[in-house]
Amino acid sequence: MPLPPIDRVVQVEKVLADFVERAGLAPGERLPTERELMAALNVGRSTIREVLRKFQALGVIESRKGSGTYLLKPISGATVHMPISIDAQSLRDALLMTLEVRRGIEVEASMAAARRRTQRDIAIMGARLEEMERVHLAEGTSGKADLAFHLSIYDATHNSLFRQLLEQMREGFERFWSKPFDRPDFAARSFPYHRTLFNAIVAGDAEKAREETLKILAVVEEDIKEMSQ
Repeated sequence: MPLPPIDRVVQVEKVLADFVERAGLAPGERLPTERELMAALNVGRSTIREVLRKFQALGVIESRKGSGTYLLKPISGATVHMPISIDAQSLRDALLMTLEVRRGIEVEASMAAARRRTQRDIAIMGARLEEMERVHLAEGTSGKADLAFHLSIYDATHNSLFRQLLEQMREGFERFWSKPFDRPDFAARSFPYHRTLFNAIVAGDAEKAREETLKILAVVEEDIKEMSQ
């Protein structure tokens, strides 16, 4: 019986990790092409691409246009992956469960970013924020742009675990956080606090960054409870 798509991707992740370890590939070296990996692992192109996308999101590999895919970090069959399972009775419960986890991670990430951000980080965060504001004003919502801004904060922590945790959890969260309750205005009131959060990080004010992050998440929690009634 064929494996379900999700299980197959997880299995191929492990096989690819073992393959990279056996091949002795070191960080900085190029991986085989998609076609070569398809032949070596005996799987289709779509599965290979999904696995490579997940490893790229985790910062393990990097795709360079016109050059190929390169290993950034050591990887082996012992690499730990964290499957996310959300057992909730309702959309409301699922959103509140994930929000509880987000609150802990995002507060710490914002404070760490305020302490460690570089001028390059500030430039990237500023560009992501401007794009988020542009999309929000044009469309009234800014899901992907909002995520990109928060990812830039995670990167500014210079602790790769923050982004890895979000990326590992994101797939489990996305089905709940994609326009909850069919309300495009969900959490729209948090929009101004993203600018004040950015300003706090730029100023290196970790406590202020904590406060602004909590304001954003408080609006999210209020909307979950109000819109789920």
